Amino acid sequence: MIRWILIGLLTISLIGVGYWGYKGHSEKNTLLIHAENDYQRSFHQLAYNMDMLHDKIGTSLAMNSGKRLSPQFVDIWRLSSSAQSDVSQLPLSLMPIQKTQEFLSNIGNFTYKTAIRNLDDDPLTDEEIEVLNKYYEQANIIKDELREAQYLTLKENLRWMDIDDGLQSNEQMDDNSIIGGLQTVEDGVGEFIDGNKDNPLMIREEKDLTFKGVRGNRKSEDEIKEFSKDLFSIKNKDAITITKSLEGADVANYNVFYEDDQDEKSIFMDVTEKGANPVTILVNRPIGEQNISLNEGFKKAEKYLKKFKYKNMQKLQSQQFDNYGVYTFTYSEDDVKVYPDTVVVKVALDNGDIIGFNARNYLINHHDRNFEKPKITIDEAESYVNGNLKLQDDHLALIENSVGEEVLTYAFLGTLGDETYRIFINAKDGTEEKVEKLTETEMNFEVMM
Repeated sequence: MIRWILIGLLTISLIGVGYWGYKGHSEKNTLLIHAENDYQRSFHQLAYNMDMLHDKIGTSLAMNSGKRLSPQFVDIWRLSSSAQSDVSQLPLSLMPIQKTQEFLSNIGNFTYKTAIRNLDDDPLTDEEIEVLNKYYEQANIIKDELREAQYLTLKENLRWMDIDDGLQSNEQMDDNSIIGGLQTVEDGVGEFIDGNKDNPLMIREEKDLTFKGVRGNRKSEDEIKEFSKDLFSIKNKDAITITKSLEGADVANYNVFYEDDQDEKSIFMDVTEKGANPVTILVNRPIGEQNISLNEGFKKAEKYLKKFKYKNMQKLQSQQFDNYGVYTFTYSEDDVKVYPDTVVVKVALDNGDIIGFNARNYLINHHDRNFEKPKITIDEAESYVNGNLKLQDDHLALIENSVGEEVLTYAFLGTLGDETYRIFINAKDGTEEKVEKLTETEMNFEVMM
């Protein structure tokens, strides 16, 4: 009798384990399929945007009216911005794509700065037309290479997730059509940029993608494993998978992966080789019912920043999604909030664990600055704000304008009807630099400041 009871219990246990394993595997596959669909969408959208970009540049070369050229250049600027967004959403953190991003940024800056002037009174010069022709030629090359990569991807049923899997397992990925196609684009863009360095109109002040905010000595893979083990309380460091970035990547870093089937938890982290600074952290695990408030979650996030020795960080906004909170911090100096230097922390509101972290903006942008004094007073700046807004908060803020230049502004928080907005007024001449619409959770957090 006891024997049959034990057999029955064992059978039930095996069924339970099998079901749990199936459920965990099914959830993991669902996550991978969702990620793959996002990657495919971004890639095909990039190819489409480059097609449109090439056509728009060609059309602009045939135009002769300033009134028609300006909106055409605005369209090119928007398309280049969309293409940059598409590139940023691909899983290319381990691949060198800086030249492609630089090309898209250059053409965006060129067309934006040209579009905002009166082209009827100040038409394109011969040198500018030559530059536009060169952009047209290069856009054609990129378009064709992307279409070739797109064709091979569909023909061979290639998956973007295979890139990460291959890199993490240290497989040779040179024959992958996606990597090969994008590397061809990168090489072609690099030759184009290098070949036009002598043309002053081709040179733009581009964002330095190196991590200026990184300090410390270079770390080995074993040291990164020890760091990850301590950070995430992992018992066995040998269970951690480490992949180093490819030669020529924007920033030398390590990709860390750990999976715990028993706790249904997986951890992804990008960490710099120099100084072991976490760039991004993502912890996937089931989140229980909310037990701590959004404000308590903020205090957890604040402690986490101090753990990584981030100084002079002030809360900027927070949002709650279901049972986790997302908190944005920005660097502050001389009573100026520096919006480019931001860090985002994601906190689970069931137990206060950190389940997400992104310091990329801070690490790229943070550097010593000399802040100019405002040329207009805050009262003068307020006079440039829509009078229908009910203002509730103001402060000095350093932001990036539409062409990537840092400008000192006054930031005003105000409401219009049921909506909340943040308006940035140039502290030098009163220009309205940017207007942001905020959600209710962001508004509530701003009032707490």
